[in-house]
Amino acid sequence: MDTVLVKKNNRLLSHFSRQWQLWLMVLPALAIILVFNYIPMYGIQLAFREFDFTKGLTGGEFVGFKYFQQFFESPMFQTVIVNTLRISVTTLIFGFIAPILLALIINQIRNPKRKKVMQTAVYLPHFISTVVMVGILQVFLSPETGVLVNLLNLDSSVNLMGSDNTFVPVYVISEVWQHCGWNSIIYLAALSSIDTQLYESADIDGANRFQKILHVDIPALVPTMVILLIMNMGGVLNAGFEKIFLMQNSLNLSVSEVISTYVYKIGILNSQFSYSTAIGLFNNIINFLFLVLANGLSKKYTNRSLW
Repeated sequence: MDTVLVKKNNRLLSHFSRQWQLWLMVLPALAIILVFNYIPMYGIQLAFREFDFTKGLTGGEFVGFKYFQQFFESPMFQTVIVNTLRISVTTLIFGFIAPILLALIINQIRNPKRKKVMQTAVYLPHFISTVVMVGILQVFLSPETGVLVNLLNLDSSVNLMGSDNTFVPVYVISEVWQHCGWNSIIYLAALSSIDTQLYESADIDGANRFQKILHVDIPALVPTMVILLIMNMGGVLNAGFEKIFLMQNSLNLSVSEVISTYVYKIGILNSQFSYSTAIGLFNNIINFLFLVLANGLSKKYTNRSLW
C-alpha cells in the first residue's frame, strides 16, 4: 500500500513539475471559483438557523427544516413553482432548438460575405443589456403608443406586457431572439469540423441538401447537443431574475412571480434571510437532481455524459 501511495505521489509531482506553467495560468480561475462559488456555501447553514444580526451566520438558534416546511406550506409555493417551471421549461425547449436550426441555416450559406453578415446580425442582440431589452419591449408593445401595436393595428386595450396570457410568450420569444445567434456559435464550430469527404460521399450517392443536413450535419451535432442539454438541465428552475423582475407589473404578477424574484422580495425587501436562503437552497438542490438525472440518462442511452 505504501509503495502504491509513493508511486502516486511521485506521479503527481512529476506531472506538476512538467505542467506547472499551465497550472499557473489556470490558478486565477480556480481562485475565483473558490472565492465566489465554494466559500459562500458556508452561508447555507443560514437555511437551518434563526438569523440574528448580532450573532452572525452561525450564532442563531438551530431550527432544522422549519423554513423549508414554511415554504412548502406557503400559499405562494404552488404559484412560484408552476410559474418557474412554465417559463424555464418553455425557454429551455425553444432556446435549445432555435440555435440548432439557426446553425444549420447559416451553415448552408455558401457565399462567405453573406455568411459573415448573417452571423454578425444574429450575434448582435446578445450584447444588448437586459435593461435596454426590456425598454425595447416596452417601446414596441406599449398598449397605446407601441410601434408593433400600431403596425399591426391591434386594439389599444391589448396589453401584451401586462396580460397573463401573453407574458410568457413575450418573454420566451424575446429571450430566444436575443440569445439564439450567440448560442449557435458552438454548433457552427461543430459543423465546421465535419470531414468534407462525408459531403462528397453524399453527393456521389445523390443526396440533396436536406438529406445532407439529415444524415451528415445533425448526427455530427448530436454529441454537442447532448452535452449542452445536460448542462441546461442543471438550471431548469433558474428563470432569469433581471429580465423577469423588470418585466413584472401588477397585471402580470400572477404568472411572472418566479422563485428568483420571490426570494429577492422575501430576503432583501422583507429581510427574511433564513427563509429566503432555505428557498434558494431548495431551488439549487432540485437543479442539481435534474442535472444528475439528465447525466445518468444520457450516459445510459447515448453513452455520453459530463462525468
